Amino acid sequence: MFGIVRPCTHRLSEGLRVEWMAHLCGLCLALRADHGQFARIVTNYDGLIVSVLTEAQAGRTPEGRRTAGPCPLRAMRTAPVAKGEGARLAAAVSLVLASAKVRDHVADRDGLLARRPVAAAARRVAAGWDRAGARTGAALGFDTALLVDAVDRQTGIETLAGPGTPLLTVTEPTETATAAAFAHTAHLAGKPQNAAPLAEAGRLFGRLAHLLDAVEDREADAASGAWNPLTATGTPLSEARRLCDDALHGVRLALREVEFADGKLVHVLLAHELRRSVDRAFGTSSCSHQEGQGHQEGRGLLLPDGSFGPQPGNPYGPQPGHPYGPPPGGPAAPPPP
Repeated sequence: MFGIVRPCTHRLSEGLRVEWMAHLCGLCLALRADHGQFARIVTNYDGLIVSVLTEAQAGRTPEGRRTAGPCPLRAMRTAPVAKGEGARLAAAVSLVLASAKVRDHVADRDGLLARRPVAAAARRVAAGWDRAGARTGAALGFDTALLVDAVDRQTGIETLAGPGTPLLTVTEPTETATAAAFAHTAHLAGKPQNAAPLAEAGRLFGRLAHLLDAVEDREADAASGAWNPLTATGTPLSEARRLCDDALHGVRLALREVEFADGKLVHVLLAHELRRSVDRAFGTSSCSHQEGQGHQEGRGLLLPDGSFGPQPGNPYGPQPGHPYGPPPGGPAAPPPP
């Protein structure tokens, strides 16, 4: 699994932990149901946000859950999991973006992919994921060609980028792809008025995903000679951090304009955990949970301790009437620390 938003389960409240796992497992099972067992390897922590956004706008219903069978990641226990259009959209987006990741590694000749037979097999898998994602997307009214086009433009942009190229020129395709996915959740939820602010939140989320990936891979890319947007454009880490902080603030502002039926989990993931992802990437904070204790036990999960970023305290959290707005009759929520 992969992704930049990795909440530490020991810091989530019991209710939010159950909800988060319901969407994670729902994405995994939607991939299996629509695209086969092998497709489950593209399950990722960021993809489930699409499912979370859809349900947060439409509201949770009994029809939106089903009981899944035992799974090793749940200590072989059953659990309620999300189902429906949000989980299927998350699956379609995850497949297409995972396909792009595979093609990127093939182009860079990473590891075993430097061998022609392995690279050829990887290309076939990626092409299959593109077709599968397109089928599911079409069934949901979402044109995954938007994502494929954005990904295809990425290679050309990277080829032309050099010292002095604005970093946001390089992140634009990722921003476009995530904006489209976030915006479509509004249509699935029957809240078209949310499409514009969610597109803006998605655009900035995509920017963060691209920048944090570049920051985390910077040293490894330098050692291997792989292309890295920060190195290629000559962008210092201080400027990358400034862009990330601006994007974090923009996501919060955009989410204030969205009408949610229940935005608690969205707030935790896209306000708190997204900031912690930035801090983690730049080495300015870490999970306070002690390491070296093996796995979490007694919670129905077999996951490494500290494998997700912690949920912070909530001095500027949900307020009556709207989780991102000011309390009724009170001042606006203060900016994040």
